[in-house]
Amino acid sequence: MSKILCIGEALIDMICTDKGKSLSDGNNFLKKAGGAPTNVAAAIAALGGSVELAAKVGVDPFGKHLIEVIQDFGVSTKWMLQDENYFTTFAFVSLMENGERDFYFNRGADGQLSLQEVEAINLDEFSIIHFGSATGFLPGPLQEAYQGLLQKALLKNIFISFDPNYRQLLFRNDTQNFVDQSWNFLSCSHFFKVSDEEALLITGAATLADAVTILFEKTPGVFAITLGKEGTMLGLNNKTITVPSIAVTPVDTTGAGDAFVGAVLYQLSDKSLEQIKALSENQWNQIVVNANKAGARTCEYMGAMEAFKHLTTDIFN
Repeated sequence: MSKILCIGEALIDMICTDKGKSLSDGNNFLKKAGGAPTNVAAAIAALGGSVELAAKVGVDPFGKHLIEVIQDFGVSTKWMLQDENYFTTFAFVSLMENGERDFYFNRGADGQLSLQEVEAINLDEFSIIHFGSATGFLPGPLQEAYQGLLQKALLKNIFISFDPNYRQLLFRNDTQNFVDQSWNFLSCSHFFKVSDEEALLITGAATLADAVTILFEKTPGVFAITLGKEGTMLGLNNKTITVPSIAVTPVDTTGAGDAFVGAVLYQLSDKSLEQIKALSENQWNQIVVNANKAGARTCEYMGAMEAFKHLTTDIFN
């Protein structure tokens, strides 16, 4: 099985356990390792895949905790760097009664991963690179590292996966910047996952049908649009297939999308780029069925990393 590289944020989620309360009203918080690409890497490793994480944390107890948690899953942390000048990034999370989330970011070391540092990564060791962090589009070293690694992956003809992970809080005053940078990745990704809201935002379409038309016109890859309880829309060969969701009573939806992506990439990691391009609609449909199962399993536990402990390929059966 070939190796996967995930790049982007590694952070601490501080989850407010006073459900239904705002962050300002909540008093009790639970510390959990997180960050979208960190979650994807952990999900891949939990399923038995070979994966490395390129990210930056602080030289503090929280950075140490993140590294230890990821290592326990079996993720290689060779490129999980520590910066003594910045604290580990925090995301304060308020969980509502329906399982949905609200965020407040206190950004630190994750944004300091530099182009010079990622250029030291030998991409010949990897068959898949996953870009999955909205913070990679914020100004700073990580943005340059993201763009540089994308260009290097294109030159080496490596399978590119992308998940924009839009967070309104981060881009409320500069949404167009997020959209423009997303198109840069969408236009060259072999696979990407977006939510229905992200599909509308990025394409500027009024309806999901119009958004799908634009995505088919402007992107070359296979895509998945998550529709919540309605399932997942799979787009390939100018056709869409809606794959039903798995019915669960959600405890916490944190990390469900990342588990979905991780499951997709795990299933592709034993194939060459040419073999992936040759996959049939039925084969892609089964990949998404399995990925939906991974996402559903994640919703049944509090915190993504706790949920990933229960991710195994047995759920695909």
